[in-house]
Amino acid sequence: MTRLVSDAILEDTGAVMPANPLAYPMLESDFELWNPNSWTQGHPYELYARMRSEAPVMWSKMGRGGTGFWSVSRYEDIKAVELQPQVFSSERGGINLAVPPRQHWKPEILVRAAMDNLISMDEPRHMQMRIQQKDFFIPAYVKQLREKVSVKVDSLLDDLEANGPEVDFVKLFSNQLPLFTLCEMLGVDEEDRQKIVHWMHYLEMASQFMTNPLRTFLGEPLFPLRFKKVVEDMFAYGAQVMADRRANPREDLLTVIAHSKLDDEDLPQEFLDGSWLLIIFAGNDTTRNSLSGTIKLMTEWPEQRAMVLEDPSLIPRMSDEALRLISPVKHMRRTALEDIELNGQMIAKDEKVVMWYGAGNRDADIFPDPDRFDMMRDNVDKHIAFGHGIHKCLGSRVAQMQLRVAYEQIFQRFPDIEFTGEIKYGPNALVHAISKLKVNLYGKGKSRPTKVQVKSMATA
Repeated sequence: MTRLVSDAILEDTGAVMPANPLAYPMLESDFELWNPNSWTQGHPYELYARMRSEAPVMWSKMGRGGTGFWSVSRYEDIKAVELQPQVFSSERGGINLAVPPRQHWKPEILVRAAMDNLISMDEPRHMQMRIQQKDFFIPAYVKQLREKVSVKVDSLLDDLEANGPEVDFVKLFSNQLPLFTLCEMLGVDEEDRQKIVHWMHYLEMASQFMTNPLRTFLGEPLFPLRFKKVVEDMFAYGAQVMADRRANPREDLLTVIAHSKLDDEDLPQEFLDGSWLLIIFAGNDTTRNSLSGTIKLMTEWPEQRAMVLEDPSLIPRMSDEALRLISPVKHMRRTALEDIELNGQMIAKDEKVVMWYGAGNRDADIFPDPDRFDMMRDNVDKHIAFGHGIHKCLGSRVAQMQLRVAYEQIFQRFPDIEFTGEIKYGPNALVHAISKLKVNLYGKGKSRPTKVQVKSMATA
């Protein structure tokens, strides 16, 4: 019988301090890395800088009864963790900052699905799963998908124009494009796609509800009552779709997942649930938040935008540099399988190690003048926004394709698009969740250009 990650997961014990003496100080800060509410102003760049300088492997306490963890902030240290999966496990404690005791797993199917998936597996099972899905992430497939994405981008830009000049870029564009792309890859029927939008809304609200129940309750009083039903509906749909793909295969990613095997056995329902959750929801975030963050950056760095408008072939470099500065995935967690030293700090077996990508991507030892947007830097593609090593994001090619197609068409159609200054970040410690970004499509304070009809000589 296939072993589930959730059955053997390391639960938090509530340990406040590590087993070994601290090699670096615990920096004092009002910013609590573990607390989603701390992240509503974006990345804590000043704290990152202090961590890299004074405490590159820093013990961080965790609230609400969670076990503390090691925070890793330097680029080379993050890579060292990523490149030793035999020591730093994705499976032993999962990828979440905390795993509460089982009696608190509610709704249980959702908590288990967040563990029983590809991203929370170690070798050799991780590679077994990854290889079976690879055909939907190779260049030939991505090239074919690009044509559909281009048509969708054009349609979304029509919607922006119809609602302009000032629009919420997240609502009308960033939320829509990656969802479309994922549904195309997965093979989700057109009539079912709005269900996924609905489910995503509730899952994102769940994160807010756990950290600030009052705010959620005031905004949506019936949320607690509806959430359980939403989760049940979401997984019931996923189970029904996977069963259908086993019986009636199609040329889509859902069929590949439904027919995937682990150790020569069909995936049990728990791994099907986890795969469904991972691809639909985790697969959305990198693209969505990069799109919004890049438009903001292009307003803040007008000379870089001017270079791209002058030479659109620079868009891949611009996209990479934006990914470095935005770091849409904030962290990943590993768990030590044995006692090990990292940059002078002894880490004990079963202790959590958390890599802060936003800190590593602004490491001045790797990226000189790291807070500057410079698409012409020599190592522009060396960022770790997609992770590194065997767990590097499987969908990175698809994400980069979407970003590049979007920027090409946005800057062609709205070269003066400008961030107005109105932005909201969701309370989320895992992803850089830009939930609102107001833009003017035509430039600061501008209105839609009026089209002047030119009469021909024949009708004059």
